[in-house]
Amino acid sequence: MSKLRLAITMSLDGYVAGPNQSVEHPLGEGGEQLHEWAFATRTFRAVHGMEGGATGPDDDIAKEYFHNVGATIMGRHMFGGGDGPWGDKPWNGWWGDDPPFHMPVFVLTHHARDPLEMKGGTIFHFVTEGIDVALERAKDAARGKDVTLGGGANVAQQCLKAEVIDEMNIHIVPVLLGDGARLFNHTDGQQKAFECVRIVSSPTVSHYKYRKRSSGHD
Repeated sequence: MSKLRLAITMSLDGYVAGPNQSVEHPLGEGGEQLHEWAFATRTFRAVHGMEGGATGPDDDIAKEYFHNVGATIMGRHMFGGGDGPWGDKPWNGWWGDDPPFHMPVFVLTHHARDPLEMKGGTIFHFVTEGIDVALERAKDAARGKDVTLGGGANVAQQCLKAEVIDEMNIHIVPVLLGDGARLFNHTDGQQKAFECVRIVSSPTVSHYKYRKRSSGHD
């Protein structure tokens, strides 16, 4: 059965993006530090069309991210381009002509837009009907494979409140951002339904895997 897997990197003080997110600072001011661990790995460099990269525990986690995934969900801020209507020359994402997803991607937005087909099999679908519809469409597109939820914070919070996340993979880096978007705000405490099932650490990041407790647990 298809699962919804949250995968997100967080600072030590709980932020998944820095303050003042904008087109110039898509991850907020200082937020790019959160993902340095990922872009050092061989797997992430390969999917972005680059050579080299490190192997080891972080690369093993990166490989796991792409395993058995058939669709992705993200929010408007992760896709980028600013808020409001798309305009005459709409934003096509941060990733160039060949984004690294190579699968259907469902972008939650308040503003309708036709699907955007890119090289390599990535198709961005823009969903205005909310997270339930986005998840239904993503699971249908995944054809039995899992669906990843990449962020940002607002979309992750919506999914936690709706109790639709099956697994959380939280990568914590030893960076203190001081401000920005927190992961566990506005969740009605639904993260308490999860238990930690694995911790993998390297000098640059600690990877925490949480699964939703089975029925019968408190």
